[in-house]
Amino acid sequence: MSSKTTSLTSNKVIVILGPTGSGKTGVSIKIAKEIGGEIISADSRAIYKGMDIGTAKPSLEEQDGVPHFGIDLVEPGERFTVADWKAYAEEKIAEIQARGHVPMIVGGTGLYIDALVYDYHFGPDDGVRSDVNPHHRKDNEMEMTDRKELCSNYLLIGVKTEPDILRERLKLRAEQMFCPELYEETKKLVSKYGWGSQAMKSNIYQFVWQYLEGEISLERAKELFVYDDWHLAKRQLTWFKRTPEINWLPLEKIYPYVIKYIQDEQRR
Repeated sequence: MSSKTTSLTSNKVIVILGPTGSGKTGVSIKIAKEIGGEIISADSRAIYKGMDIGTAKPSLEEQDGVPHFGIDLVEPGERFTVADWKAYAEEKIAEIQARGHVPMIVGGTGLYIDALVYDYHFGPDDGVRSDVNPHHRKDNEMEMTDRKELCSNYLLIGVKTEPDILRERLKLRAEQMFCPELYEETKKLVSKYGWGSQAMKSNIYQFVWQYLEGEISLERAKELFVYDDWHLAKRQLTWFKRTPEINWLPLEKIYPYVIKYIQDEQRR
């Protein structure tokens, strides 16, 4: 349960989204502590067990007593589709609301978020599109045709960050992430899973391993990671631009905006 008892509550599911490294986690935890929120991660990399430092999961200390879900769900390489995540998130939303708390979806995986807030439906085989339900999506289908209206119980807030500021944030994060603990984490993952899964190849670990194997310098590993993260951020922003319902705000304005929104909601 959230550590704060508060009179602030909302019937909305609050979604805080944005590109990698934009500061979603910190502001979301701050809001959650004020409103009795519980956080469901919408990050397709945080679902993997053992990938902690390399996917920038919030530590228990950083979570600061706020319950987090959607983290450490499957082993790297284990199949977990957008349909699986949507079903999981809906179950957790119901549980959180039953406790009288506010569900908060936080992350940058646009397909996860769209599947939830636009209520995409999936058939028994989620790799085959259903002609009956236009909201069905293949797990890797990127086109946004057939989208209908946003479900009314979601409030979407995006972290608006200037490109030069975001790049500096990514560089700073790289400096913080490359550390002995990350090197040990990488060695354990390679020893246990090898390089067979896409989960291993699409994360920071590929650059760390190249450094540990003496193939590239530490500075080059950091450069490659920042480059990779920057292009991930651009892809995420391109995806989110297709969603007009997102309220884009600078990071420092998100907390007061949410609090005021909830206060206004309670007055209505």
